[in-house]
Amino acid sequence: MNVLFIGDIVGSVGRAAVKQVLPALKSKYNPHIIIVNGENAAAGRGITKNIVNELFECGVHGITMGNHTWDNKDIFDWIDDEPRIVRPANFAEGTPGQGMAIIKANGKQLAIINLQGRTFLPPIDCPFRKADELIEEAHETTKNILVDFHAEATSEKIAMGWHLAGHASVVVGTHTHVQTNDDTILPGGTAYLTDVGMTGPKDGVLGMERNAVLHRFMTQMPTRFVVDEGKWHLHGVSIQIDDATGETTKFQKIRLVEEDWLLM
Repeated sequence: MNVLFIGDIVGSVGRAAVKQVLPALKSKYNPHIIIVNGENAAAGRGITKNIVNELFECGVHGITMGNHTWDNKDIFDWIDDEPRIVRPANFAEGTPGQGMAIIKANGKQLAIINLQGRTFLPPIDCPFRKADELIEEAHETTKNILVDFHAEATSEKIAMGWHLAGHASVVVGTHTHVQTNDDTILPGGTAYLTDVGMTGPKDGVLGMERNAVLHRFMTQMPTRFVVDEGKWHLHGVSIQIDDATGETTKFQKIRLVEEDWLLM
């Protein structure tokens, strides 16, 4: 099976990039299932039901989240009714929503698991133990498993990759918004990348308007960050998984910049 995963969508610029580029990505990589991280899709903070529907309408099959899951409070009204969106599974027991979903599309099925790191992020339940629990549960249905590990520390992400080597098809990191260059296939056929990168404004600071960020760094004064405008860049990965084994056979980074895209 072919899977396309698109990194953290930031604001309206990121959503516009997905809409503009997705038809060509479908044509090039022929994905059976498309997953995006949407935790910054609503003005950089959280997601709304309208944006969820917007992403599904343009061909996305599943959405992962992260530490900004709850930034738009209306999510509490609908997340339990939307089986295609997953929030970090290691939030406390009883938290609304789900941490794993089985996505079925185009005759294929893929388990997607969302986990959140604990280093430099709020203390929550152990992502490693929760990963073990959900991997075992997913294997009852499918061998094809993608884990989005939303974490800050590269060491924690790399540790998760090795922890799940041979148990998940793919372990990709999100949250830091900068695509790393350590894509590999670990023993047991587990594709790994420390961070997929972001999809949104390319000339800000991690998607935010840069002057406000610079002001914060230079003065240490409280500053309101807003999503930058302007041209986009899009980051993702294309994954080929052997349906019989659940092992990744091909793993390819994707990086597109609006200026280059317009010249194609």
